Amino acid sequence: MQENEETKKQEAEINTENQQETQDAAPTETISEDSGLDTEQNTDSGQNTQKELQESKEKYLRLYAEFDNYRRRTTKERAELIKSAAEGLLKDLLPVVDDFERAQKSMEEILKIDMEGKEGLFKEVEIMKQGVQLIYNNLLKVLKQKGLTAMESSIGKPFDVELHESITQIPAPSEELKGKIVDEIEKGYCLNDKVIRFAKVVLGS
Repeated sequence: MQENEETKKQEAEINTENQQETQDAAPTETISEDSGLDTEQNTDSGQNTQKELQESKEKYLRLYAEFDNYRRRTTKERAELIKSAAEGLLKDLLPVVDDFERAQKSMEEILKIDMEGKEGLFKEVEIMKQGVQLIYNNLLKVLKQKGLTAMESSIGKPFDVELHESITQIPAPSEELKGKIVDEIEKGYCLNDKVIRFAKVVLGS
């Protein structure tokens, strides 16, 4: 009897210890589960941060590309505006250049006339011619700095619709000039690489 009571007492103590161990283990499992949740949350948070960072980077690159395109476009438009404004002014000055050239030719013709007994008039015309030539050269220098250049003489060359404007046709003075330019009424001009005035020519037929 006494041995049975001691045995039961020992079993009771063992059960009590097992229950205590079970109770002690339970919080550990809970902590372990909570730690797993925290790790998953941290992982999700890190992934979200990376995604947001990538989206922000892509947005920045798009904005930079749009701004760069805008800057280039406005720079080009501004350059074209300045260029077109200069073109209009230079085209308006071309008739003035033509008048200078006509004046020079007229004075050259006068100087070819027999000036016997009119030496004073000859000298005056010569001085005037030199003054006109000086102003003409200075004007051409300024226009050249702005990109304006005169076309080479078209006489004797084939007609080119990209450079010439036909005014009329006359019988060719020679067989070689048939279908070619026999006279140039008005000189053509280019602004940089663009034709701003076609050369007005006469074709031989």
